[in-house]
Amino acid sequence: MNISTFIARRIAFNRQKSFSRFVIRLSVGATIISVTVMIVTLAFTSGFQETISRKIFSFWGHIRIQSFESARVAIAEETPIRKNDSVQRLPSINPAIKNVQAFATKNAILKTSETIEGVLFKGVEKQYGFNNLSSFLVEGRWVQFTDSGYSDEINLSSYTASQLKLKVNDKVLIYFIQPGAPPRPRKLTVAGIFKTGIEDYDKLIAIGDLKLIQRLNNWEPDQIGGYEIFLHDYRQMDNVSEAIIPYLPLGLQSSTTKEIYPYIFDWLALQNKTIFIVLAIMIAIAVLNLITCLLILVLERTRMIGVLKAVGARNITVQKIFLYQGMVITFAGLLLGNFIGLALCWLQDHYGFITLPEDAYYISKAAVNVVWWQIVLVNLGTFLICFLVLLIPTIIVKKVQPVKAIRFS
Repeated sequence: MNISTFIARRIAFNRQKSFSRFVIRLSVGATIISVTVMIVTLAFTSGFQETISRKIFSFWGHIRIQSFESARVAIAEETPIRKNDSVQRLPSINPAIKNVQAFATKNAILKTSETIEGVLFKGVEKQYGFNNLSSFLVEGRWVQFTDSGYSDEINLSSYTASQLKLKVNDKVLIYFIQPGAPPRPRKLTVAGIFKTGIEDYDKLIAIGDLKLIQRLNNWEPDQIGGYEIFLHDYRQMDNVSEAIIPYLPLGLQSSTTKEIYPYIFDWLALQNKTIFIVLAIMIAIAVLNLITCLLILVLERTRMIGVLKAVGARNITVQKIFLYQGMVITFAGLLLGNFIGLALCWLQDHYGFITLPEDAYYISKAAVNVVWWQIVLVNLGTFLICFLVLLIPTIIVKKVQPVKAIRFS
């Protein structure tokens, strides 16, 4: 049996109460906490970014095609464009594109007997993929379309419905703002109520029939406000947006949702800095903890080191004892840290016991997204750093003189 391994096991797994045993357990505990915090931080931050991004993409698509305008706000009425076969054929040209959907918006005021509320009425077509918004529907159903004329139904956000004290199947009077003309009223039925958790949407957007906007604006049946493009993988937004430019008619522009809402995605990008800060702190704690532990063990076992050297043990043999102890601490910390960290992520994903103020964070509970390559990177990085750190305290072993060490007490 390897003498270094035997002695290291006796010290690490000694059932008798000793200071060495206490220090090793304390170090394992600190490593567990560090690894757990790193895993939970990565999963929660990734989940937060993924959930908010998915909400925004579900509502407006990944890429938007509209009339070219040098300066326009993100949410506003569009300059009309005509439906174009080249744009509608984009899914067959670029396999990254899932589907293309037409839309238009118009400013309006909702009025009840008690109050009024301003909205941006988003008109969509019968082919609109409401499945993208299914997670937002809290009551009722989505707008249903008719073959002739326009639908007299509307979907309101829970915020707007609450302000107007409206419920599903209630009637509401809506006044559409007409430039240079009196508002044009229409009576619509509340078909369903949605909630995204994003203030810009919930306080402003209502959904209805695109044909109603066409009629109010005196547009031709083939005139729309623009197209929303949905992708199979949102990470290809920039590349696809550039790739489809040659296929767009003159006067149209392609913009990614990130370009339209830069403030939201810049805010999400800031979360990455939080990750780096937390990871740096946790790694520093694990490293300092391991160094301190091994230094204490070396100093406490100075007499043992002297005896081993006196009976002929080489420096490398004695060094391996403390290297093995460090490996025990590292592996135990990684194993239990991964188990606890992933267990906490699973519990949060299924039960959502950590809640957040939705008006500030756009989500009501902390979202979890375990990215396995990040978990592997945490484990490999922690192991590599700890392995390099293990070499530092063992240098002291070389400087221990047997005669002085045996007399040390």
